[in-house]
Amino acid sequence: MNSSANTSSRSEFGAPGRWTAPKLEAVDLLVVAVLTGVVGLGLGIAGILAFRFSERSRDAADLHSEDDLPEGIAEVLAVLPSAAIVIDAGDDVVKASPAAYTFGLVRGHSLASPEMLRVVGRVRARGLIEEIDLEQTRENSDSVIRYLHARVAPLGTSFVLVLCDDQTESKRVDAVRRDFVANVSHELKTPIGAMALLAEAVTDFADDPAAVERFGGRMQRESKRLTQLVQEIIDLSRVQDHAAPATTEKISVAEVVDDAADRARTGAEGKNIHIEVSPPTDLLIEGNYELLVNAVRNLIDNAVNYSPEGTRVGVGVDLVDERIEIAVTDQGIGMTAQDTERVFERFYRVDPARSRITGGTGLGLSIVKHIVATHGGEVRVWSQLNKGSTFTIVLPLAGTATEASAADSAPAGVLIEHSADSTGTASADDDGHGTAASGADDPAGDNDAPSGDNGDGGATADPPKELTEESEQRKLTT
Repeated sequence: MNSSANTSSRSEFGAPGRWTAPKLEAVDLLVVAVLTGVVGLGLGIAGILAFRFSERSRDAADLHSEDDLPEGIAEVLAVLPSAAIVIDAGDDVVKASPAAYTFGLVRGHSLASPEMLRVVGRVRARGLIEEIDLEQTRENSDSVIRYLHARVAPLGTSFVLVLCDDQTESKRVDAVRRDFVANVSHELKTPIGAMALLAEAVTDFADDPAAVERFGGRMQRESKRLTQLVQEIIDLSRVQDHAAPATTEKISVAEVVDDAADRARTGAEGKNIHIEVSPPTDLLIEGNYELLVNAVRNLIDNAVNYSPEGTRVGVGVDLVDERIEIAVTDQGIGMTAQDTERVFERFYRVDPARSRITGGTGLGLSIVKHIVATHGGEVRVWSQLNKGSTFTIVLPLAGTATEASAADSAPAGVLIEHSADSTGTASADDDGHGTAASGADDPAGDNDAPSGDNGDGGATADPPKELTEESEQRKLTT
């Protein structure tokens, strides 16, 4: 009897001392899953309701705090150009303009700058206005600094007002201005000092006609250098002050290039350098004649200054995609990529010692860049060390001489049509033609630096073929 009962017990519950979980049917599993889902849904709804309640409570607190502001303050802050922040007695931000968040001054409902928070505490305690300069790292940047100037003042009896202005750009301009003044002072000091010494030498050697003549010649060269520097400073100031030339007209590209080359030939002949010009005769540009001639001549002078004696400088014009390219190519010393990145900076020289000899001021390429920019164009540069350089002025096409003549002679109301083949495209010979990679965009320049490989990563163009081949032959035979 007991044996039978024990056997039955083992068959129901397994071995003695062990418990076996009863098997759940499919219906039981479904019930468990439904109950679990209901519980999860309930928890989710409870979380959402709690979040909504928290948001509404915070918004209500914010609105209440803003209601406590003096009447009209919110409206005034909304139209201020400065970033505005209002802090209450508990150092919590009651109201902040979008600019305050952009500057990184406010995070959530708190001031992000401990230094600013200390100033707010002093202003609240003393009731006096304080000013503070801050340096904030811009968001998503580890190295770009934003320079801020803040004015902190008590607002009523319970609040403190912070007005903040971004002075990053003004500080940059001030730094550029200080650097420019320092460079100008240095450049003026050199010829003036030399002329003073030469004047003393002339006085000391008054009885020696040969010495007087020698020192007088040097004084003349220094005075010319001083005059050139002053004139280029004036020219640079003029082109920087105007977004566009005061007077413009349709100008023949051939006349601009020929005139610029003629003005540069005197210096080139002194070094036995031949200037080869191959402009088309049919292209027109819109602009100021004297400014454009000045720009092209500066490029030619730069090429002559940095070319060996007995070489050639090529000036060519090409039409590419309705834009005129005026390229000046030399067989000079060239530049490295590092120098190319700075070639348009004011007073920058690749070789300062050589620039003293050639009489360059370091402003010529800056003048070129600004003149071209005011005409809606750009300056490109290609260079290879010890092989030469190509500077290319790119300007929008204003038309062709043929089109202008036909338009002038056409009867009123007659529409003159031109095919795609009648654009007047003319290519320069190998000595004058060359496209180039984009040069640096820095708003500055250099009259004395030959170019190097483009430092901006632009596409590199080949120099004129004939000049390159001759340069290679000259190197092989020397």
